[in-house]
Amino acid sequence: MAKYFDVHPENPQRRTIDNVVDMIRSGKLVAYPTDSCFALGCQLGNRDGINRIRSIRNLDDRHHFTLVCQNFAQLGQFVQIDNNVFRAIKAATPGSYTFILPATSEVPRQLLHPKKKTVGVRIPDHVVTQALLAELGEPLLSSTLLLPDEAEPMTQGWEIKERLDHEVDAVLDSGDCGTEPTTVIDFSGGDVEIVRRGAGDTSRFE
Repeated sequence: MAKYFDVHPENPQRRTIDNVVDMIRSGKLVAYPTDSCFALGCQLGNRDGINRIRSIRNLDDRHHFTLVCQNFAQLGQFVQIDNNVFRAIKAATPGSYTFILPATSEVPRQLLHPKKKTVGVRIPDHVVTQALLAELGEPLLSSTLLLPDEAEPMTQGWEIKERLDHEVDAVLDSGDCGTEPTTVIDFSGGDVEIVRRGAGDTSRFE
């Protein structure tokens, strides 16, 4: 059974955040809130966690996983960014955007798109997510909690606990969560490509 943690949306309890981060570091898979709905998350090198996310979401090897980063400095360790792209991403973060970029050697191979060698990155604008990332001290490997054959992502912690009780190890619920997936912008091909229109405003990239 998954452990259920309830935290305050603006002042998340430090002990609860510490408990969840300890679980992540010990190889567990957690469901957690962001500014654009819930996500599944595990530690960067957690092969079992990656496989469990693929199983829950029924993903193939072409799916772009996302490295959810605390800040721009951390993001820059894992992707290659030229000056023009730097300015565009800097202006849009933190926020409800995922950016697809060429990965650096810091990114484990199993996370990369098999042909493009790219990965998704983002910096969320959410107090609880930021508290998790600050305590973890590294990006959280993540994927939107969107179940197969469902059009909308899951946005209620109690429902996630009920439906995925034996598939995740913990659910962190702050009651305050976005309801749309991120807008996905692909910078990896030279031109800007809007892959998915979601919570982030696309006008600045058009």
